Amino acid sequence: MPLPIPETDGLWLGRILVPDVGPCVVTARDGTLLDITSRDAPAVRDIMEMDDPASYVAAAPGRPVEGEWDWLAPCDLQAVKACGVTFAGSMVERVIEEQAAGDAAKAEDIRNRVAARIGDRLNNIVPGSAEAEKVKEALKAEGLWSQYLEVGIGPYAEVFSKAQVLSSVGFGSAVGLHPISNWNNPEPEVVLVVNSKGAILGATLGNDVNLRDVEGRSALLLSKAKDNNASCAIGPMIRLFDDTFDLDAVRNLEIQLTIEGVDGYRLEGSSSMKQISRDPEDLVKQTIGRHHQYPDGLVLFLGTLFAPTQDRDAPGQGFTHKIGDIVTVSCPELGQLVNSVDLSTSCAEWTFGLADMMRNLAARNLI
Repeated sequence: MPLPIPETDGLWLGRILVPDVGPCVVTARDGTLLDITSRDAPAVRDIMEMDDPASYVAAAPGRPVEGEWDWLAPCDLQAVKACGVTFAGSMVERVIEEQAAGDAAKAEDIRNRVAARIGDRLNNIVPGSAEAEKVKEALKAEGLWSQYLEVGIGPYAEVFSKAQVLSSVGFGSAVGLHPISNWNNPEPEVVLVVNSKGAILGATLGNDVNLRDVEGRSALLLSKAKDNNASCAIGPMIRLFDDTFDLDAVRNLEIQLTIEGVDGYRLEGSSSMKQISRDPEDLVKQTIGRHHQYPDGLVLFLGTLFAPTQDRDAPGQGFTHKIGDIVTVSCPELGQLVNSVDLSTSCAEWTFGLADMMRNLAARNLI
């Protein structure tokens, strides 16, 4: 089976689940997946905390992976954090969700009114700048100010906890929608990998599954909208920074999204990192520092430009998922993250936690 990563000279790091063994750390070389799990680095977290993760992965001895196995999310002990409202294009959609109070039927009319009044005023604004403050005052005077615009163009980014440690799913798994949601969508994003010192060491792809009707009712429902069983997909593998791929390359990524329904429906979209309103490095600094430590590092979703408005069924109802949708998040530099869509109550339950991982590694004499 071909690997879902590009045929490049990049350095790749990931995780798989081998039946009757447990989670294994892997890399890819010349199209072959190699198990590099060892006592020196039993977890991806341990590699990311090394002085030179890229050199370690490049030289690590490995065994070809054979037999049955499944992809896991490429992070393990890292915290899973996410930034929201980081693109002007999707910023307006958050305002629409808020004013519609999560009712998709009201969204089209509100979209026509709000978009016409806000227009292009949010484009090319540096968040927290004097110009941003002027736009804020103008929108407040017009009754258009929103908590989403505050985190979109104000000085402080929205950073929230997307998923629990070890709960993210990987390539090929189903992603879950909370059954209370009737208006939802995928969010294709770049995910940075950051160590405990705040150093950005690589990137991968993510799907920050979004329940528009739940969050739209109240921003206080963010955790209910974002953190559910199988609601976070990351993968396929981490591409480590080296002389072929770095943060500047991340700043220029073009993320593609395809949704294919069992009913023949197809939607294509994209998210250009060139249009992000806050630099990735700034988002990392707002997440980790003297104000907040992550001893095992973190992965950080950077937000998305994608906010689908095309009607799927009834006019004016916009897009929402249907069970069985196949979501593909991709870009030439990072490969493909492919997941099917199901209810969170129907997806495989998350049962392998931190205690299970420690016991598993100990039983394998890896710690």
